Amino acid sequence: MDKRDCLIVLSGGMDSVSLLYEYKERIALAVTFDYGSNHNAREIACAKENCRLLGVDHLVIPLEFIGRYFESSLLSGAEAIPEGHYSSENMKSTVVPFRNGIMLSVACGLAESRGLGKVMIANHSGDHAIYPDCREGFVKAMSEAMRLGTYEGIEIFAPYTNLTKGEIALRGHNAGVDFSLTYSCYKGGEKHCGCCGTCVERKEAFQIAQLDDPTEYQAG
Repeated sequence: MDKRDCLIVLSGGMDSVSLLYEYKERIALAVTFDYGSNHNAREIACAKENCRLLGVDHLVIPLEFIGRYFESSLLSGAEAIPEGHYSSENMKSTVVPFRNGIMLSVACGLAESRGLGKVMIANHSGDHAIYPDCREGFVKAMSEAMRLGTYEGIEIFAPYTNLTKGEIALRGHNAGVDFSLTYSCYKGGEKHCGCCGTCVERKEAFQIAQLDDPTEYQAG
């Protein structure tokens, strides 16, 4: 890839921030979507701060219709969030229907408007169990649709697709990420709850990577 030809979809969580740092020399623009999730505000603040530290241009694009019309526990307040591991069946309630498809479509149009050839996303293997729009087949199909639907043949670059969150944590650490400036908890509190699926996975990632966990948890 040419330098600075990428747009990154940046949530402010540890995966996308790791991708931001690892490929910072190739990223021209970071985009965060405000779609009404419980944790959106805290993630957006982290995304903004990491872009400021790296000098990467950053946009926040509102998608308020998702929070208004879609059904997901992620959009329904902290009390609606199930606790446990991502592999548990009840975690399917946290799926926001076709969220990545919608965000990638907007990012694709923005990338073409800015003359950028790649859209980066930090999906990984831990997402695959319950999130259909994080799986390799979806990402490949969406990339092909974007390529065919744009004059410049814009494609998705998703280098973390088959990595574990522990592997991503280690790559982010090696790239200089301060993980205290990332946020993951689906409940959206001042401190991570320590019990929801993404908190459990976050803890496991640091343990597997043998890294100190700087996260402040309320429980566990």
